Amino acid sequence: MENFDPLGIHTGESIVVAPSQTLTNSEYHKLREISIKVIKHLGIVGECNIQFALAPNSEDYRIIEVNARLSRSSALASKATGYPLAFVAAKLALGYSLTEIENKITKKTMACFEPALDYVVVKMPRWDLGKFKEVDKKIGSEMKSVGEVMSIARNFEEALQKALRMVGTGMNGLTGDSIKFDSIQQELSNPTDKRIFAIAEAIKKGFTMEDIHSLTKIDSWFLYKIKNIVECEYEIIRNREHIPKNLLHKAKKLGFSDVSLAKLLNLSELKIRELRKDYKIFPSIKQIDTLAAEYPAMTNYLYLTYNADSNDISPSNNSIIVLGSGAYRIGSSVEFDWCCVNSILSAKEKNFNTIMLNYNPETVSTDYDICDRLYFDEITLETILDLWEFEKPEGIIISMGGQIPNNLAMKIHDSGVVILGTSAQSIDQAENRHKFSKLLDKLKIDQPEWGELTGLEEAVHFANKIGYPVLIRPSYVLSGAAMNVVWDDFSLLKYLEEAVSINPEHPVVITKFIENSKEIEIDAVANKGELIIYAISEHLENAGVHSGDATLILPAQRLYTETIRKVKKIAKSIAKELAITGPFNVQFLAYENKVRVIECNLRASRSFPFCSKIFKINMIDLATRVILGEEIKPIEKSHFDLDYVGVKAAQFSFPRLKGTDPILGVEMASTGEVACLGTELNDAFLKAFFSVGFKLPKKNILLSTGPIRQKARFIESAKKLKHLGYNLFATAGTKNFLQSNGIQSELLLWPIENTNPTHFSLKLPTVVDYIKDGKIDLVINIPKNNQTLELKNDYLIRRTAVDFDVPIITEIKVAVQMVEALEYLQNNSLEIKSWDEY
Repeated sequence: MENFDPLGIHTGESIVVAPSQTLTNSEYHKLREISIKVIKHLGIVGECNIQFALAPNSEDYRIIEVNARLSRSSALASKATGYPLAFVAAKLALGYSLTEIENKITKKTMACFEPALDYVVVKMPRWDLGKFKEVDKKIGSEMKSVGEVMSIARNFEEALQKALRMVGTGMNGLTGDSIKFDSIQQELSNPTDKRIFAIAEAIKKGFTMEDIHSLTKIDSWFLYKIKNIVECEYEIIRNREHIPKNLLHKAKKLGFSDVSLAKLLNLSELKIRELRKDYKIFPSIKQIDTLAAEYPAMTNYLYLTYNADSNDISPSNNSIIVLGSGAYRIGSSVEFDWCCVNSILSAKEKNFNTIMLNYNPETVSTDYDICDRLYFDEITLETILDLWEFEKPEGIIISMGGQIPNNLAMKIHDSGVVILGTSAQSIDQAENRHKFSKLLDKLKIDQPEWGELTGLEEAVHFANKIGYPVLIRPSYVLSGAAMNVVWDDFSLLKYLEEAVSINPEHPVVITKFIENSKEIEIDAVANKGELIIYAISEHLENAGVHSGDATLILPAQRLYTETIRKVKKIAKSIAKELAITGPFNVQFLAYENKVRVIECNLRASRSFPFCSKIFKINMIDLATRVILGEEIKPIEKSHFDLDYVGVKAAQFSFPRLKGTDPILGVEMASTGEVACLGTELNDAFLKAFFSVGFKLPKKNILLSTGPIRQKARFIESAKKLKHLGYNLFATAGTKNFLQSNGIQSELLLWPIENTNPTHFSLKLPTVVDYIKDGKIDLVINIPKNNQTLELKNDYLIRRTAVDFDVPIITEIKVAVQMVEALEYLQNNSLEIKSWDEY
């Protein structure tokens, strides 16, 4: 495999192409021979990964590193080459030889047969840097991407454009999207996650290939391929009035989607589809053939391409299609993959031929032995309709892959596709804010007050009417900021003017933000509107922390029985009204037993695997069975039946994202999660936090406990910390408050302290000094307010803690729970049991 980007950019950050495109035969065989020598010399048995640097104008090379293990790119390599590396490596470790191991993907050859490819694979990383304020967007030797996609095609251009769409950042391909660059030259020489688009823009602006090559050091072969796409775009625009058949076919061969063509020709996507059909331009379905046509290909890895004129397979019968979840990203990760895989396994048990559409090489759902047919292709209306017309399945399951399939519900329904389970109209009713709000009013279910505003003045007026704080959800974002909580007119206007485009085309939704309320979720399965099974979990943090970042507790430990009863009653009435068949999730706010609905998703949620594993009931299996028409009686499994508790904690990547503020809010920031069990909440809580890298504080804890209410809330916890023998350090306000309550602490100055001459004469240390000197073991920093100086001080403390690997807690309820857990740990050891023992 070859990196598109030059040396200096981490392989995980680079676009990767297989097979290598720019190596000469001599270079290729030289590196192959060296690899075999290295492996023999080191006595490696099983998997190995070798990274090379190769001089572009000579055969001079360096070995960068050798990993005698499976690497990050092993899954990609296995799926790109149809050679199951991990399977073969495991057999070799058990003593088999390559000549004795059958290649399970080809089913024709033994493992000693080297793959030969008749197609091109492009791996594209997925970044989510726009979600973080202050983050450094440069890409380099440290990895920042959170996922990747793999596209398959018959030429590089087709594969590249597919991959750019698959990544899911709103791009229709390489061209035709309006990305503005302050300085193209700067963007080319200092790579960010947008550099590939800057290359296309540079070609349009008249940069020569030599200019671009000298600024980027990207091989000219790749640059000329990008130029082919740009030139084709110009040709399409020139023929806008009437596009001839040969040009449309050429555009499809170069990877232009129906949507991107529609944009260039000022037509609708379905009009382009009709035009293609009139011209008899259809994609061909090809198998990955890694046998260079020496043997008939047997692989069930399939892809669509316009660079062929026949299909390798015939339609399957009695089949269902499951839509996958695409690239891992913040908000959609392996949880949805788990749902897709379990759905496919359940459908197989019901004797359906199973078809998977997904393009993520890292997931189990794209393994060769999970489904009967795997289409490694885009999850778009165009591809779904192509497969629907070719495979003629019984229907499509869209409720397992998260938001990507869900967003297509109405489009595929309107195109005549059969959606299995909950209807597209019901999905639209839950997804459309106006329709869902009316439905809640009809059912007499409370919701936070909200309004859709199209101008600055009316936004301020509405925020004052419902009362601050308010939550803003923009429909169109300028600077990467999305949902936000604001506390006054000044911050509302500042946010709307700097970060958001607000006008009749792009309204802003403002919702009343209810402080100190609890967030509760119900994950459930219904059949024709009747609740089959449900799980009610609570967030440890107060509302305002995204459910993907929150610490989730199941069964709920600190909810009133009356609240639980109301949650279940509301879920039942929503399920009945929307005639839900399959999985769904409802999120609630609870404040002093008043329960309000925030949102409802008529699909599997991120917490379905967690709930299934805690309850030991596969909720996705039940959901799939009811979707496929099986009648299942309601399962009465109450949270009172469980003698243990599960805690889910989020995993963050703040150390890798230089400059970003590690504070939690309404926008999700975590890149993974863990779950742990315990017979007691403190036990499960500690195990979950240790699993995401939390280290027990040895002796010194810094307290900066925010507004007065939070300070008061932490007093008992501070006393416990003193009792446990910890030394407390505090910023001025917190120190004074602790002192007035009889708790001793040592003063540390804010990083940007005011110009108090006493402080200078005493040479008092700052919080940052102590963190950098390794004198603080745990930072508890509760943000105070949104005054600029306070924000800057708090940010510097938090960022320094992350950069110097000091555990940090920024939410008061987590801080209180942690102190309770530390107290618990003094008298108890953590229990170690297998999942089955609980």
